[in-house]
Amino acid sequence: MDNTVKILLADDDLEDRFIMQDAFNAINLPEVPLLVEDGEKVLEYLSETQRNAGVLPSLVVLDLNMPRLSGTQTLRELKSRDAYKDIPVIIFSSSLNVIEMHECKQLGALSYMVKPFTYEEYLLSAQHFYDFCIKKRSFPEFNSLINNFK
Repeated sequence: MDNTVKILLADDDLEDRFIMQDAFNAINLPEVPLLVEDGEKVLEYLSETQRNAGVLPSLVVLDLNMPRLSGTQTLRELKSRDAYKDIPVIIFSSSLNVIEMHECKQLGALSYMVKPFTYEEYLLSAQHFYDFCIKKRSFPEFNSLINNFK
């Protein structure tokens, strides 16, 4: 297990955060996810980490529909700041809106994943996020994702 991998995941749904933490626990990676409730908390965490000369996360996973600062707004902020623009961002949403997918692609998101429906799918998502961080896996290209939902 590589303890240097950190995945910052923002989701306003407490139950979704709990299930994702549980999924990481189940695959023996309990220290990997850093769970926050909205985009403002993402920016606060990154700013504090940078100020303390800490290691930035290997991946940021954003829910689209969050209060205060949505996933799209957070993505826009991350990609506009030199310190964070190279951190890969995955949009993790229950929405299948192709317009939103296009916007996220334009803003610089690496990929777009639909939230799981089952616990087994949460386990696979947690493993997929981790495997991406250790370079064992990639995410589908946006064009193929968008074409699947047309």
